[in-house]
Amino acid sequence: MTPHTCTVDADVRELRAADHLLLALAAELALSEGTFGCTHLVRGERPRVVLSFTTASEDTARLLSAKGYEVTAGAPDEVGRAVVYPGSTELTGTLTIAELLARSAIVRVVVLGAPGEPPPSQQVVTRDHVRPQWQDGELVLTLQPAVGGVLVPFEVPDPTPCCADH
Repeated sequence: MTPHTCTVDADVRELRAADHLLLALAAELALSEGTFGCTHLVRGERPRVVLSFTTASEDTARLLSAKGYEVTAGAPDEVGRAVVYPGSTELTGTLTIAELLARSAIVRVVVLGAPGEPPPSQQVVTRDHVRPQWQDGELVLTLQPAVGGVLVPFEVPDPTPCCADH
């Protein structure tokens, strides 16, 4: 199977909105289980978040173009943040590192401030929001320690907007 990657620029400015759009498009297009859907931050004169899809079919780009989206071939960079990936829907609740790796396309985990990788039996509270990133061609999930000796994904599902309290 030759993967086909395309980038969709929907002029989205917020990561959360990009996640919602990516999930909606993946569901609407009924993309196959092996699909990767990522977000990418674009800086410069027009900062925004673009989406990339890597699928088994060339049809994805054509279908997205037909919906009126600006679609280009390839990915905008090699460090996308994965929202849709094999096994992503299986990463809910509390899992061990071993379960997390076995159920998904995530290749390894890193823990902020800790040397080496955590033991396979280490518990991870997913908060049903697991967003690994591509690093050197591998899908890597960054975790952080939490209360109770568990780990949680570094990215929180509903971040507090900057300056929300004033």
